[in-house]
Amino acid sequence: MISLNIAMRLTKMAQHCPELPAIAEPDHRGHYKTITFAELDADTNRIAAALLEYGILPGMKLALFVRYGIDFISLVFALCKAGITLILIDPGMGIPRMLRCLSEVEPDGFVAVPSVHWARLLLQHRFPKAKYHLTVGRRWFWGGLSLETIRNNPANPHNNFKIPETAPDTLAAIIFTSGSTGLPKGVAFTHRIFDTQAEEISKRYHIQPGEIDLACFPFFGLFDAAMGVTAVIPDMNPTRPAQVNPAKIVKAANDWKITQSFASPALWNRVADYCAKTGKRLETLRRAVSAGAPVSAAILAKLKRCIHPEGEIFTPYGATEALPTASISASEVLGETAKKTEQGAGVCVGTRFSAVSWKVIEITDAPIARLEDARELPVGETGEIVVTGPQVTTHYVNRPEANTAAKMIDNENRIWHRMGDVGYLDRQDRFWFCGRKAHRVVTPEKTLFTIPCEAIFNQHPKIFRSALAGKIPRMFVEPFPEFFPKNKTEKQILIEELLELAQKNPLTQSIKEIRVMRHFPVDVRHNVKINRELLSVLR
Repeated sequence: MISLNIAMRLTKMAQHCPELPAIAEPDHRGHYKTITFAELDADTNRIAAALLEYGILPGMKLALFVRYGIDFISLVFALCKAGITLILIDPGMGIPRMLRCLSEVEPDGFVAVPSVHWARLLLQHRFPKAKYHLTVGRRWFWGGLSLETIRNNPANPHNNFKIPETAPDTLAAIIFTSGSTGLPKGVAFTHRIFDTQAEEISKRYHIQPGEIDLACFPFFGLFDAAMGVTAVIPDMNPTRPAQVNPAKIVKAANDWKITQSFASPALWNRVADYCAKTGKRLETLRRAVSAGAPVSAAILAKLKRCIHPEGEIFTPYGATEALPTASISASEVLGETAKKTEQGAGVCVGTRFSAVSWKVIEITDAPIARLEDARELPVGETGEIVVTGPQVTTHYVNRPEANTAAKMIDNENRIWHRMGDVGYLDRQDRFWFCGRKAHRVVTPEKTLFTIPCEAIFNQHPKIFRSALAGKIPRMFVEPFPEFFPKNKTEKQILIEELLELAQKNPLTQSIKEIRVMRHFPVDVRHNVKINRELLSVLR
């Protein structure tokens, strides 16, 4: 049997660079606690051994609710080493949705902070299978394991721990989508998928062991440990990147002499503005990565001015179900594609990762059982993108209707994922993103796609961003704060200017209704993806 476990990468790095700091985590005073790769590997062995000794069997599912930091990363790798499936849910989706998601996947237990265990006890009827628990922090009367006790137990046989044989397609994690276009869905991740993701990311971006990453997004902190990169965790709330204190980000970046950083466009926007105002720079940052929503050329240009002169910014494209899929550099955007984007051509997200295959098919909301039943579109024609590859997930957990809607199979028995995005491929095999399929507006005369239409309105100097939403062509606009209308007269003048702008472009001539908003509702994960579902129900 071929054995593959994503945690093997951590063990390999612990052998390759044992004394290198793996994680640096700040305390409430701004001082950093560090753990080396050798210490992290030993800690994960200790926890994995204790979980198995406790009676948890490989294949069981444990929900993880722990603050992003050393404990979080260590627990993820420990669960993987023990062959346990971890369940990851973004708490920002709201309690009702979170409870529904948990009930759907039927966890065998919880690895969580005390407040979550209190809530679990109050709602234990929702989780009848949950019998195995680990507490991170003070354990009260509910029993189970304590992380502190595990770490302080000298008899724990972690030194002789060996990762059980794990097949490449063994379920490693269930990670829920953000639910930005419907109910969140539990996506099944195997060890093969995680391993491919780490390989593809390190290869595409030339990431080398020994680099230092300011890991502003938890998932990237996990990949750092698998790639031999030091993950410096910034002093911020990772669920609120749009509210980050940019001074703390810049200070951490310069104190640690970071070489790379992954962050939401909302965070980079605040950091770039702060650098422009103060004259500060991220002197050693050579590789900035940003994803979660299309990154504007304006943000890329601002950020490029405050990183290392030879540094580059990359904007990977993908989805929870298929990540990474494609990537493009800021130099390519600013030097070529941004001008076309401004004219309504969509956002170029670049070329595909080497392990991915993709096609653009004719748009339909109906299920497609086999790829051969879909009509592939030629270069330049807008349709729905579908992808396949070893990093593309094959199914949702306990959601047969979602699998029917989003998955297809081809003649080679490969599963293809329907991304739910529309756009087209150009002659350089680059994908141009034109929006979500669910967000398109279909009129008797034509179909309007969000990104091209919004680009026209975004040309107005007072508009920060815009959003096409609803069943009829209605455009919502969010002015820059300093340009928000002070009264009804100013508001009407702005609307008339925007309508005049719309009439000059055939893409937007059918848009006759404009709503001015102070702030758009955004996604909980990156604080940047516009929640068009909420906008569409506004009256």
